Parts: sequence; structure tokens; C-alpha cells
Amino acid sequence: MPTREALDRAHELGLDLVEVSPNSRPPVCRIMDFGKYKYELSKKDKLAKKKQHTFQLKEMRYRPKIDEHDYQFKTRHVREFVESGSKVKVFVFFRGREMAHIEFGRKILDRVVTDLADVAVIDVPSRLEGNNMSMVLSPRPEVVKKAQSTKTAVPKQPKPTADSKPTAEPAPESVADEVNERENN
Repeated sequence: MPTREALDRAHELGLDLVEVSPNSRPPVCRIMDFGKYKYELSKKDKLAKKKQHTFQLKEMRYRPKIDEHDYQFKTRHVREFVESGSKVKVFVFFRGREMAHIEFGRKILDRVVTDLADVAVIDVPSRLEGNNMSMVLSPRPEVVKKAQSTKTAVPKQPKPTADSKPTAEPAPESVADEVNERENN
């Protein structure tokens, strides 16, 4: 149909004439509400982004001569990061003469892998980059599902009622108010 006739018909219906395929011969057009069409496209984009799962990359740094308590503390944090659904870059930082004994760093990374085998898998194996030996751990699929289910099930806080009173006294506004309050008591 001629362009002028299509524009007149779209105007009669109160809609827009939208060119769907400009490269074809003849060009293909549709009569539609363009504002509604753009709104539906934006809703589809938002829904796609909502369903998309993104990983956050956290980092944990170890040293070759790390003490046992420090190792346990850092590994506990790595476990928490992985259980929350994040990827973790674990690296051993070497300084000076420590570069002569990179096997100590490899032992630490291997130990981290064995300690976290129940929740994490190796995403990028250990490799030496300059004075760092690093690897990336990612959560196992069952850990990701568990983390997603706990994020959606957030416990609700009870709403305060009109007759409920605050349990703690309000903090004084300044040091002078606190001194005056102590003198009165």
C-alpha cells in the first residue's frame, strides 16, 4: 500500500506507522501504538536483567609464612564469600627472597582448595603472575542455589505499634548535655 494511504489509516485509528524492516524491498511497516511497544520492550529488558545472575569477585591475600590462626581466619572468610554466591580470587603475595620458594605458596593454595572442596571448585587454576600466585574459586551449583534461596527469603522485622515504647534511652545530643544529666542524677 502506498505510504500516504498507510499514514492516513494509522492516523484514523489513532496509532503510529512503524517501519519494522527498512532494508527489505519494499520496506515493511506496521500500524501500532509505538509508546506501548517501547514500554513492553523495556519491561522485557528489565525482566531479562532480573533473571540474570551476576557474580561478584572478592579477593583474599595470603602470605607464604602465614600463621595457622591467620590462615584459618582468612579461609573462614573465603568460605563465607563462596557460600554467599561470590567468586573469590585467592592469591599468595611474595616479597623479596620469598620468590625463591614459590612451593610454599603453592602448598597454601592447595590447602585452601582441599579445605573448601565442599563449597567451591577451581575456576582458574593457580599460576604465577609477577610476585603473586593466584587462582579463582567459584561456588558449586548447589551452593549458588542455596545462596539465591536465602536472598529471596528475608525475614520481616515486626512493625512498632503506637503503644510500644523504645527500650533504650535516647543518647544525649552533646557532651554538655551528658555532663548536665550526670550532675542532675
